Amino acid sequence: MTDAVLAAGVPVLGSDDAAWWRQAVVYQVYPRSFADSNGDGLGDIRGVTDKADYLAGLGVDAVWLSPFYPSALADGGYDVDDYRNVDPRLGTLDDFDDMVAALHERGIKVIVDIVPNHSSDRHEMFRAALAAGKGSPERDRYIFRDGLGENGELPPADWASIFGGPAWEPVGDGQWYFHHFATEQPDFNWDNPDVHAEFLHTLRFWSDRGVDGFRIDVAHGLSKDLPAVLPSQAELDAMDTTDGQHPLWDRDAVHEIYREWRQVFDEYDPPRIAVAEAWVATPERRAKYATPEGLGQAFNFDLLEADFDAAQFRHIVTDNLAQSAATGSSSTWVLSNHDVVRHATRYGLAPRRGSLAKQGSAWILAGAPADQIDLARGSRQALAASLFLLGLPGSAYLYQGEELGLHEVGDIKAEDRQDPAFFRGADPERDGLGRDGCRVPLPWTGTGSSFGFGAAGAHIPQPDWFADYAVDVEDADPASSLNTYRRALALRHELQTGESLEWMETGRDDVLRFVRPNGWQVVTNFGTEPFALAEGEAPVLGELVDGAVPAETTVWLRG
Repeated sequence: MTDAVLAAGVPVLGSDDAAWWRQAVVYQVYPRSFADSNGDGLGDIRGVTDKADYLAGLGVDAVWLSPFYPSALADGGYDVDDYRNVDPRLGTLDDFDDMVAALHERGIKVIVDIVPNHSSDRHEMFRAALAAGKGSPERDRYIFRDGLGENGELPPADWASIFGGPAWEPVGDGQWYFHHFATEQPDFNWDNPDVHAEFLHTLRFWSDRGVDGFRIDVAHGLSKDLPAVLPSQAELDAMDTTDGQHPLWDRDAVHEIYREWRQVFDEYDPPRIAVAEAWVATPERRAKYATPEGLGQAFNFDLLEADFDAAQFRHIVTDNLAQSAATGSSSTWVLSNHDVVRHATRYGLAPRRGSLAKQGSAWILAGAPADQIDLARGSRQALAASLFLLGLPGSAYLYQGEELGLHEVGDIKAEDRQDPAFFRGADPERDGLGRDGCRVPLPWTGTGSSFGFGAAGAHIPQPDWFADYAVDVEDADPASSLNTYRRALALRHELQTGESLEWMETGRDDVLRFVRPNGWQVVTNFGTEPFALAEGEAPVLGELVDGAVPAETTVWLRG
């Protein structure tokens, strides 16, 4: 054995409930696409409650709900009208309380999405800002600037929105407001104490209702420092993003906000937990979000950005466990979520060489032109990567439907799409046709209306091939992706121990093998030729062929 990798000095998950998050399996629910209890075409809170037994049977430790707040759905619910309520189309606060109770009864924690970088343009604070006019305290809660030109008819700068189009919007009185994302998502001014108070109230509101933690959307974007004369977009693009001084992204000052939040989290027993969505330039920058004085954990998207490649996976795991040791956190492993193409589809395309930004629109063609994607290879590699991930120390974040082996839905008609990145013409090299393909409602039955999602169809139409991936179809197949995930999560609960691993020599560059402190071993064959195990070695998860690990396959061995 060689190359021990250890998050030194980090407490191990045990009986202390405050440490539950360190090695938890967290299942992301995109509520509008999970399960529809009332047949209106939208998934809802009662739909989650109805599937509590499914989630318990899957074996997850926590559920993370993407936004369920009142919203015009300009950005899939990430345009929030009211941070302390439930969208009436999705239910009520009583429904939310019932869901929390149902999940807690089954030993499942609840994490909710908090969206602090921006609100909806329908939020009461933004409506007040528009009504109050220039120079008012209400406008200071957001980022307003006078326009250029004789009458303010030109934007304050030529900045581009992430979703395409300009990032400044006029309000008719010579002023413009800034929005990183959709026009309907004005950015807060986090130099204003009213904004701090709004979110401290929100964190306590949900914590008092029994929520166990928070996922922080765009955690690296809150703090901004805009000079009197704004730089051009070209100047912004050329600025260093690694020194904590960029005017818009990943500023050191943002951590003052999270130290304030940590005081709120620690008012509760056990303390509420948080995980940062922070797409930052370096591992060192990301580590700042994962300190005990701050949010405590930050998403590690490195495996999500990697090819199905042994060298990339080994480097990423080694590096991230070292980061965990440095921060006292635990790593987070993720392969899919609501913002990216499902990993079964990514692996079926040509290697990206570690770059999500250069895949192009072929990314979203799963289930469409067969000459652009190898569906079978993508499925094999996706399952192998998932079992590799679930064998690692740290927490694992799963996205709804990945346990079914779902591919991206590519052939969605323009009139059925909802993502602003599609309608606003965002960079096609990154977004292509947008994110709707991973947000299509789940198939629960192989037949029936919307494959069992709900009685009145689905808000994004499902393709016919979803029938083969339905929960009831896979439930009846012992070798299905769903049943493999169930076995893996059950074994993980039995075997997961410590926050370290040690790499073992395999004699092949395309095969990784590591051992956990209790002797549990994970072997992943990234190559195209079988990898022979020693005589007598028998996996507790995964199948050998003639004593060998097949190509593009992961097996687990008990210590």
